Amino acid sequence: MNVTAPALNLAPLLDVQGCCKSFRKPDGDELVVLENVSLTLRPGEIVGLLGRSGSGKSTLLRAIAGLEEPSAGVVNYLGHAVTGPAAGIAMVFQSFALFPWLTVLENVQLGLEALGMPEPEMRRRSLQAIDLIGLDGFESAYPRELSGGMRQRVGFARALVVHPNILLMDEPFSALDVLTAETLRNDFLNLWGEGQLPIRSVLLVTHNIEEAVEMCDRLLIFSTKPGRVVGEIAVDLPQPRHALDPRFRALVDRVYVEMTAKPRGERVGPRTERFPGTGIGTTLTHVSSNVLAGLMEAVSEAPYDGRADLPAIAQAQRLEVDDLFPAAEALQLLRLAEVEGGDIRLTEAGLQFARADTDDRKKLFARHLVTYVPLAAHVRRVLDERASHSAPKSRFFDELEDYMAEEAAEQTLRTIISWGRYGEVFAYDDHRQAFSLENPA
Repeated sequence: MNVTAPALNLAPLLDVQGCCKSFRKPDGDELVVLENVSLTLRPGEIVGLLGRSGSGKSTLLRAIAGLEEPSAGVVNYLGHAVTGPAAGIAMVFQSFALFPWLTVLENVQLGLEALGMPEPEMRRRSLQAIDLIGLDGFESAYPRELSGGMRQRVGFARALVVHPNILLMDEPFSALDVLTAETLRNDFLNLWGEGQLPIRSVLLVTHNIEEAVEMCDRLLIFSTKPGRVVGEIAVDLPQPRHALDPRFRALVDRVYVEMTAKPRGERVGPRTERFPGTGIGTTLTHVSSNVLAGLMEAVSEAPYDGRADLPAIAQAQRLEVDDLFPAAEALQLLRLAEVEGGDIRLTEAGLQFARADTDDRKKLFARHLVTYVPLAAHVRRVLDERASHSAPKSRFFDELEDYMAEEAAEQTLRTIISWGRYGEVFAYDDHRQAFSLENPA
């Protein structure tokens, strides 16, 4: 039976110690995704893993489920090391992952078929799970006949039907619209609080801070590249929780403060910069100039007038962590804003940008781009020095690979191309895969 708070004196169902995971890159180097992650999960608790994309949360869940082998460390479930798919651990995925040629009942029965359960018992338990999750009457329907929320309910039923001790949830609500996600969360929490779910504990991966505070008893904050646990927050509010409760908002604010406390940048590679993270080896997350301009406009207007609480601006602009944080960090890099203590404050230049017309915005952005983003200045300098005023993309891509993984280098160049075009610092021809000074003044 589920309880509202975990019994801390009970032995943990799950004990992860020093979990590391790395992958071999094509050039032979290792890409470290998880580094020295430790956590416990006790009966009766929901624990949330919060972090940006790239923090290894989903990789950790796969290791716990026995679908991925850690490079180092150990995952213990009920006192035994997990060496493969573990009976008693089930997962709900972000994508619905249903077989379209099977009915709702047939999709739910899959896990029990794998256990070799007799057909009458399998059917009884499957119908019970379908009824529990609110899909009674849809047993013979096919996935194409269901809405997104109903398909995800089938995913929940399929995981619950095996009566797992631990339910792993990998962003199970993120593919749903806001209202559907809220309804499904509330239904899940009601069933959990009433002790109707045949599970003992839940591990939830999410990047939605409000969702994490609403659902979880504890939150583990992850850094990125590599993923590490850099903070833990206890959520000691009784259920049901309300987003407008001052205590709820205070916890949301605290999470934002924790997640913006220090840079979560990727380590530089074999070459070393004099000031790591400030040279051309800085990994840039792609954020469009429209998003940057929109965020500055929003923060500059009433009631913020240049300074805004990150949770408030996220809620007002309907921005998720993976949208808001990269935009705020980009503005900070460009010296158009400062982020501290869970707040974003526009600099004088940021306020000037928000109030300027299109041409003046471009000029100001261009000045800050070449002044504060070394890679942009480097590209412009190379183009200025060449007689042809052009250079292939590979010229800079190869250089970036000394500092970062191939995927990060591609993303960083994509960002520089976008920002350079907006500020008319340089042009880029995607067909020729080349930078040039054809358009810029």
